[in-house]
Amino acid sequence: NINGPLPEFPTPQLRELDLSNQKQTDSGGLTGRIPVALSKLADLSVLDLAGNKLTQGIPSAIGNLAQLKVFNVSSNVLSQSIPSELGKLKDVLEILDLSTNELTGSIPSEVASLERALVHLNGNSDLLNPAPLNLCFLHGFDLMNDTKLCPPERNALKDFFDSAKGIEWTESSTWLDPYESHCSWYGVECSETNNTIKLELPNNGLSGTLSNKIAILSLLEVLDLSDNDIKGSIPTEIGLLFHLTYIRLRYNSFIGNETNFGNLQHLELIQLHGNRLSGSIPKLNLTFSDTSSFVTDC
Repeated sequence: NINGPLPEFPTPQLRELDLSNQKQTDSGGLTGRIPVALSKLADLSVLDLAGNKLTQGIPSAIGNLAQLKVFNVSSNVLSQSIPSELGKLKDVLEILDLSTNELTGSIPSEVASLERALVHLNGNSDLLNPAPLNLCFLHGFDLMNDTKLCPPERNALKDFFDSAKGIEWTESSTWLDPYESHCSWYGVECSETNNTIKLELPNNGLSGTLSNKIAILSLLEVLDLSDNDIKGSIPTEIGLLFHLTYIRLRYNSFIGNETNFGNLQHLELIQLHGNRLSGSIPKLNLTFSDTSSFVTDC
């Protein structure tokens, strides 16, 4: 039940400092700010100040503690933004717990570099959406399933980008930007509710394979990946995209004989020629206009 501000610690060899959970009564708990002087404790590996009444911001100099494995300041009243300098701890930090505070602003993209750490940020309602894209793929991130911080369609399109070797595309402007909405990515068009309705990347140097995560784009109407070099099979999950009206996958390197287009009741056009598909012609429910055509490879 210690109360009052944190004192100076003149022992530079200090390795662990645990003053957590001191607010056992209304009058208890450490108060004031986290002293910048703590960053001079070069051997510090554990800094646990959780469960107190600390205020103001997190000192950026904490990122200079090259031995720090645990930094826990959860359940305080800390405000301001998360310092990007915490990313400097990417090679050592195992636990970063900033949960249940009053932190604000965008989550720094540098936090996504903490691949070895558990990153806990829940309980900070004023953090800005979205989180950095790569942070949403960090297995230790406690909010990776938060649909506002980590929009599922943005995640699905990142999987699509990686599977189709996006780094080699002819044009990929704004793709995988840490903060930009996926609706601004080249070839992506969204509805007013930020749902992807068109994915059009014809003749754009796509290769690799087509990710089955494309099924997460549940309101997709137009899929045009024609004139590329995508290999492997066409994911059967495309059959779950019930709003599809146009599918253009012609002139790629798709193989296999398993498709799943029969449930696409709104389909008006499908182009699969110029691939290496085999088997029988798939069952289709096409909505024909006045004119129609059938193209096959001989």
